[in-house]
Amino acid sequence: MRDFTGSTAVVTGGASGIGLAIASRLAAGGARVACLDISTAGLPDELLGISADITSMSQVTAGIAEVQSRLGGIDILVNNAGIGARGGVESNDDDEWHRVFDVNVVGAVRVTRTALPALRRSTHGAIVNIASIAATAGLPDRALYSTTKGALLALTRAMAADLLEDGIRVNAVNPGTVDTPWVERLLASSADPAAERAALEARQPTGRLVSADEVAEAVAYLASPRAGATTGTAIAVDGGMAGLRVRPPRVPA
Repeated sequence: MRDFTGSTAVVTGGASGIGLAIASRLAAGGARVACLDISTAGLPDELLGISADITSMSQVTAGIAEVQSRLGGIDILVNNAGIGARGGVESNDDDEWHRVFDVNVVGAVRVTRTALPALRRSTHGAIVNIASIAATAGLPDRALYSTTKGALLALTRAMAADLLEDGIRVNAVNPGTVDTPWVERLLASSADPAAERAALEARQPTGRLVSADEVAEAVAYLASPRAGATTGTAIAVDGGMAGLRVRPPRVPA
């Protein structure tokens, strides 16, 4: 658990859900952790909360500068902040496409390029992007969201190639549907929340939603100096959804 002693990590969207689980796991491993989020209220004492909207270049610049001022350099960056979108390709207008891309893709770009000078000074720089099962599997009513996560996955591989000579590893985690407050809000807005939850659980071969802590463990592996030979890789934490084709259980005669 102590792989991160002496390291400094930045987690975007780190004040709740998957981001908070990641930040807490890295802190438990000995890292000094800053959470960049629009609201950082309620963070535990061991996490540094920095209010920043990743769609604002000035706020990102100020946030990364504050991390370095208060915690030192940056060794680990986790691009976790993101927003969802529902519907097919015709369901959202241009403004919504631009808005979601601005957070899910360009937001990660803003934070990464601002943190890169500090990451280059690290002896074990690592970037982990939180993509999604939607980047690799066709899901219904997720055209816009899937497109942004596919772009983030492609960006991960491109950055891994570009930053190899700098000694910075770049990887991604592709979660399935994760049991978070955000998913709970989506379920609550559906016509039949119980039925919708059952459907989400059933499409993952394990028959349950992924936990935020399970995603955090995958991030911890990829961010750790012990994973020094791992770059340009995406780990699926999706209950087997990406790769398994299981038969339904047999009904007794």
